[in-house]
Amino acid sequence: MEDQEQLVTEFSAAAVGCLHDGMQRIRHCHDQLSEDQLWWRPKPDMNSIGNLLLHVAGNLRQWIIAGVGDEPDTRQRQAEFDANGPLPTAATLGALEVIAERAEAVIRSATGEDLLQAKRIQGRDTNKMAAIWHSLTHFHGHVQEIIAMTRQQLGDDYQFAWSPSSPEEG
Repeated sequence: MEDQEQLVTEFSAAAVGCLHDGMQRIRHCHDQLSEDQLWWRPKPDMNSIGNLLLHVAGNLRQWIIAGVGDEPDTRQRQAEFDANGPLPTAATLGALEVIAERAEAVIRSATGEDLLQAKRIQGRDTNKMAAIWHSLTHFHGHVQEIIAMTRQQLGDDYQFAWSPSSPEEG
């Protein structure tokens, strides 16, 4: 039993760390962009960073808050992509930050028994631990997309969040 508790503690800490890391990278990009740049689409049929912020918030809410936390699933997925912005920062980044904090609380409160519980989310049979894993890998894929779109728009003006300062880090 002690091993299971340690495993749950380590899994939760890693999941929360993954969420924190992604949010830090999103904030770093967001803070370098204007409202127009947040809602710029590379092509009319592609998403803007604003759409991606709405989308990852919806996914975290559906998979972790509703799926793992057993709250009602109120997601309107298509609306995440239909938004054209600009929307106030509170409606995009602020909303995502609230969702990320709620997702963190759900992850931290999950027990080993909870994590193994079967769940059906977005038409898929899974368990709650796999739902967290799914959502966080999805989240980080879009984080990388946000970074790439930020760099595409800013070019040489893009400010890196981190650069190696020693051979060990490089």
